[in-house]
Order: sequence, then C-alpha cells, then structure tokens
Amino acid sequence: MPQPSENEFFQPAKASLEPSEQLKASKDSVRFRPAKVIMALPAYNEQESLPELLERIGEAFADSNLPYEVVIVDDGSSDDTAKIASQMSFQMPIHLLQHEQNAGLGVTIRDGLREAVDRAGERDIIVTMDADNTHPPGLINRMVQMIHEGCDVVIASRFESGGCAVGVPFERVLLSLGARALFTVMFPTRGVRDYTSGYRAYRASVIRQGFADHGDDLVGEKGFSCMADILLKLRKQGVLFGEAPLRLRYDRKGGESKMQVFKTIWLTLKLLARNRFGIKK
Repeated sequence: MPQPSENEFFQPAKASLEPSEQLKASKDSVRFRPAKVIMALPAYNEQESLPELLERIGEAFADSNLPYEVVIVDDGSSDDTAKIASQMSFQMPIHLLQHEQNAGLGVTIRDGLREAVDRAGERDIIVTMDADNTHPPGLINRMVQMIHEGCDVVIASRFESGGCAVGVPFERVLLSLGARALFTVMFPTRGVRDYTSGYRAYRASVIRQGFADHGDDLVGEKGFSCMADILLKLRKQGVLFGEAPLRLRYDRKGGESKMQVFKTIWLTLKLLARNRFGIKK
C-alpha cells in the first residue's frame, strides 16, 4: 500500500460536516489556534542528525505559518551537539539547556517539558520529538490540527493506519510490539495504540496540570520507558488522546542508538507492575 509523503501531512484534515457545522468548526479553530508551538527536543550526541533536523523543522513551520520556539536539552553530550544548537540559534528561535553530565532520557524530557511550560501560554501547544532525525517535522501541522479539533494529546503513532517504521532493528520492533500488547491489555486507553512513541503534541495546559499534580514525578522514569510513564499519569487526568500516522524513518538516523533494549524491557515491565499492582520502586 502506498504511504503518504511527508508533504501530505501539511494538509489540514478534510471536514465531513454540514455547512453550518463547518462554519462553527472554522470559528472554533480560530478561537483555539495556539499562540505558538514550543518544541522540546532531548539531545545526546546528535551532532550528525541535529543540523538537518533543525533545517526540516524550520521548513515545516515556514510552510504552516505557525509561530514556534525550540527548546533543546543537551544531556551532557561529548560531541558538538551544544555548539550546533548555539550556532543555529542565530537562524531560528532556539533555547539551549545543558546538563553537565548525562542524566538519562527521562530527566532530559522532564527538563524540556518544564522549560516549555514556563514559556507557554494557555493556548500554546508543546511538541516532543527525538533529535535523531527519525521523526518527520511535517507531521506537526496535522497534530496541531487534531488538537484544534478537540484532542488534548496527539501521539505520532507507528500503528495508526498509514503509519510504518523503516529501517528499525528487529529487537526494537519486538520491543514496540510487545509494549503495545502489554499496555493494551493492562491499561487500555481510548485513542492510543502507540504507548511508547516520543513524538507527541500536548496542550500546554495538560502538561502544566500534570506537573501541578505530580511534580517532577510526572516523568518519574529515567530511561526510554519515560514516555509510557507520562501517558499513564495523563490518562488519570481524563485527557482525550488521538493519534496521527507516523512514518518512523530509522534509516535517517545519524550516529548510534542510545537505547539499551534489554534494560528498557526490564524498566517497562517494572513500570507496568507498579501501576497495575501498586508495587513501589
């Protein structure tokens, strides 16, 4: 089956409404249009991927006419990740945070979300995305449109119709499928198929409330299981989830993967046990 090109994701969702309903939806879209989109990018040794990714992000927002900012959290990189981010800040609105030492993905996501919330107004949208150039920035406009239409959180999903994964190592495919099966059985969540995707759009108000409810424990996991951790906590807030089809392009990735697959499996199982059976850390 042919897959949609990245440029097709720039097209707004087609309405199947009566004329009066279309007018109301149009007015609602204007009313809830965000003042800006704030990107939060966790980065660790991404000097090979970051320049092209930032260029693609700039092109995506130029095509969509959405105002935006980019928060890059450098997690103690030993390469030129921070230098590249600083240089690119003269060309686009980038805010760089740096960890002196590598703290892990969870802490990096938490700090990025904290900074994004501090910069966000109530109508703004926060987008998290991997910094390794595997996520297509062209999908942002579609995700924002879905939030305009009522979603609180939109997940870029490999399992949504039209989504796929290209060039992903076999063990990571098994991890994703296994995690999906376990979360679907133990924590079925309407509108969610991909529980571990790091590419998401959130209403800023949802993340702000999440921090108000949980503090730093909103992102309590340090490793790659942190994205599922966030989802389970937001699930308790009663937020409305939606998914947009993600074409994960692992073949675009520069540098080596930072994921330790077996460690991630163990941490994910522990996360499931804690949330399902009340087992403490």
